[in-house]
Amino acid sequence: MTAETTSSAPATVGPVGPVSPEEPAQPAGPGPAAPPAALLARLRASLPGRIALRVLSALVLLWAVATIVFFLQHLVPGDPALAILGGASANPPPETVAAVRAQYGFDQPLLVQYADFLGGLVRGDLGSSYTMKEPVARIIAEQIVPTLQLTGASLAIAWAIAIGSTLLTAARPGLAARIGSGLEVVLAALPHFWLGVVLLVVFAVTLQWLPVVDDGPAGLVLPALTLGVPLGGFLAQVTRDEFDAASRQPFVLSALSRGTRPGDVRWRHVLRHAALPGIALSGWGLGSLISGAVVVEVIFSRQGIGQVLVTAVTSQDLPLVIGVTFVVALVYVIANILTDLAAVAVDPRLRTSIGGAS
Repeated sequence: MTAETTSSAPATVGPVGPVSPEEPAQPAGPGPAAPPAALLARLRASLPGRIALRVLSALVLLWAVATIVFFLQHLVPGDPALAILGGASANPPPETVAAVRAQYGFDQPLLVQYADFLGGLVRGDLGSSYTMKEPVARIIAEQIVPTLQLTGASLAIAWAIAIGSTLLTAARPGLAARIGSGLEVVLAALPHFWLGVVLLVVFAVTLQWLPVVDDGPAGLVLPALTLGVPLGGFLAQVTRDEFDAASRQPFVLSALSRGTRPGDVRWRHVLRHAALPGIALSGWGLGSLISGAVVVEVIFSRQGIGQVLVTAVTSQDLPLVIGVTFVVALVYVIANILTDLAAVAVDPRLRTSIGGAS
């Protein structure tokens, strides 16, 4: 007796039951994980993802800065216990030096000191200054306000120079564009220490228009110009290049054909596009201003964390050096986040893309 064949192809048995050959079997487990590049792209496309990535990168940056400064300070010759006791000239007895080393943990292995240091940072404890005998957080809180005032005024001066030079000379025919471009190169190349001394001699000593040392608004003018003028030349160069490129776009011709005045087109349309790279670089610029404030505050005898940092380095005050560096890095991170928000405020397309993706 022969068996009768009912189908031309046998059915395959899947993990659950018979599956027709026309219907491919579905995988029982979850699919392969998305590649890291695709995951990062999805995170950047949403506002919460962008914030999470910013916070993560900020934490990594702060950890790296604190770690580098910690180990570099331990490479500097000298005993921090002697710095606490007033320096080698104080000639403390060996028993006192040993007691200070045990009190501050200097007799512990370097990795143990590093772990204690990171634990203090997590708790928000920057330690106490070896020389001033005060909490580092309190010292920085008292001195950071003048530095932030100086950097804020310098950044405003830099953008005033960049916008003024761009609107007056960029995308202009003839000699104006070449003069503006050459002037921006000269301004960007000026060193802070040289410019500060020149401004001090000319306007404070010779002409006596401004005070040499003053904690008021008048004393802020020359230091802010010293920091802001070179940065203004750099931002003007970046803005000029984008302004020249944007002025050749079709939307400029469209706005002019609608009867918009050329000045309004340059100010309201072209400059908005041209300012985006400069805004992105403003976070870096603010960090450079804070580092430049170390030199400027010494030249003009101003209070600020620059003076504190110089004193801490010369006296080998490790907690104060690390605390100032850590706070400067934190300001730099916050400045970069603010520049991202400023770019979103200037360019509506960024708001649309983030909102659509989220």
